[in-house]
Amino acid sequence: MKKQVTFILLILINFAFSQSAVKVDLSNPNATVYTHLYFLQADSYHPEKAAKTLYGVSDSIGIEKAIKLKKILDGKGLKVNFSKIPTNPNYTDSTIVSGSKYILFPYELPKIYVEKSGNNWFYSKETVAAIDTLYNETFPWQTQWISKLLPQHIAHNTFLGIQLWQHLGLFILLLLSFVIFYLLHPVFKIVLRRLKKWVFRSTKDYTNITFINLARPLVLLVIIAFIKKIIPSFQFGIDTNKYVFLGLNIAQTVFWVYVFLKLVHVVMSIYAEFTTKTYAKLDDQLVPILNKFLTGIVFFLGALQLLTLFGVNIKAVVMGASIGGLALALASQDTVKNLIGTFMIFLDKPFHIGDWIVADGVEGSVEEVGFRSTRLRAADTSIFQIPNSTLAEITIKNMGLRKFRRYTTKLGIRYDTPVELIDAFIVGIREIIVIHPCADAQKHNVEFIEFGDSSLKILINVYFKVADWDEEQTAKNDLHMAILKLATKLNIGFAFPSQTLYMEQFPEKENSLPSYNTNPDFIQKQLTITTEELTKQFKP
Repeated sequence: MKKQVTFILLILINFAFSQSAVKVDLSNPNATVYTHLYFLQADSYHPEKAAKTLYGVSDSIGIEKAIKLKKILDGKGLKVNFSKIPTNPNYTDSTIVSGSKYILFPYELPKIYVEKSGNNWFYSKETVAAIDTLYNETFPWQTQWISKLLPQHIAHNTFLGIQLWQHLGLFILLLLSFVIFYLLHPVFKIVLRRLKKWVFRSTKDYTNITFINLARPLVLLVIIAFIKKIIPSFQFGIDTNKYVFLGLNIAQTVFWVYVFLKLVHVVMSIYAEFTTKTYAKLDDQLVPILNKFLTGIVFFLGALQLLTLFGVNIKAVVMGASIGGLALALASQDTVKNLIGTFMIFLDKPFHIGDWIVADGVEGSVEEVGFRSTRLRAADTSIFQIPNSTLAEITIKNMGLRKFRRYTTKLGIRYDTPVELIDAFIVGIREIIVIHPCADAQKHNVEFIEFGDSSLKILINVYFKVADWDEEQTAKNDLHMAILKLATKLNIGFAFPSQTLYMEQFPEKENSLPSYNTNPDFIQKQLTITTEELTKQFKP
């Protein structure tokens, strides 16, 4: 009998001790949140004590709101990590105006927070006022409706740890998701087609750009939002909801990344189409660089969002990335300088792709402008890689931005050429320049300028209206071929450095001088024939 009494006394002492082990503690943010959740657990259920954590409410209202607040957290799968909640009674948050408060879930539930009042910490007035609204949003009318579809003695039986009415609700939710998908998918396609017609209503140049690929991920995002809205109604445990919402949020993030990648592709396709209509070829080179840059931003922001879902502090990540970026920048100053030089080249546009430039003794055609360097192709087809930081600082002679490309040469004809043919040759070359499609008909010079050592010198000075070096060479080729044809028809020979000895004491020897036809009719006929032939040749 004595042992039994002792045993009962020990139980009563242990029970009394366990009840007094955790008291209502409002001394700091951690203690307040712990008090609220602890006294709503099954083995320590004292809702009147949990209600003490709410500011300025009566006991009856406080109990109801304290229970609702816990159900909101459970329904959204938001599990409190007490290791992250400060225990400092004088805690202040430097990122907000009213620093004496702590927000439990800044992104998911920014209105739920504790703040200091006097010497204690309470759930704020704003939190208390928002509880009913958040509860109704979390647990709408369909909770009771689904649970009443089955008889009560069956509905609460469990299978695989889940009640039967919850299984039924999940089946209905899955069925509704399929219905929503097949209803909204064609609707979204129609909307996106009309959106494209509205955006590009004034032009037909963007027919190859489509928004249709966005229909499926957008519909799936709507379905995920619908599921997230309904899932709390099933009243799963907080651990179950935590992983369900984690999976849904990951899927949502992935789909948003996909949508933004498609939008980047659409925007860059539009920009690429636009650059094909501009004279500046440097814009064409900017397309792949911008595409990579925007794609990298989308992936970076998506990765940050995924880290947030796994509980990583984004502020710490951003700060770490900033410090790491600064350290990396200091360690790789040349790379940073080249990157800045790249932006300066695209902003100032000192040259375009295909321009022939001379930069610090290096001469060549611009083939590519990259993130770090610019590639030039020299006349001998060798490649020069010039750092963009260097190009941004040195003097660049851009021969590709000339309004005209001047071409000057001297033709040497034989000294024995008759004056009539020389004059006709000069007139013929002038006419060739006038009808040449790439030459400026107003600005040119063709003159007999010099008696050379072994030839009569005719100056040709012409200005070609061409865009790049390749077109200039083609224009010169056409001019040269036309001059050779004219010289052949007039029987004019080109001289080269030589000496001729005439032996007049051998009369039986034939004269080595060429025979020239100076008949004016012949000369005019050859000029007319040459002009007509070249007009047909140069006619587009």
